[in-house]
Amino acid sequence: MPKYGKKAQETVHEVMDKYKKGELKSGSGKKVTDRKQAVAIGLSEAREKGAKVPEPPKKK
Repeated sequence: MPKYGKKAQETVHEVMDKYKKGELKSGSGKKVTDRKQAVAIGLSEAREKGAKVPEPPKKK
């Protein structure tokens, strides 16, 4: 199981709060309705901030 740093957990937590309030938007500006997509956005933002997050899986 991958390990996530504290900053990554905090970032995902903040994004999930936005998702639950209905304020989270995707890159195209549409409202996010899928929980998995919200987590992916949180991990992506954490990566941008330099938090300890494993690399995304390689596509085949």
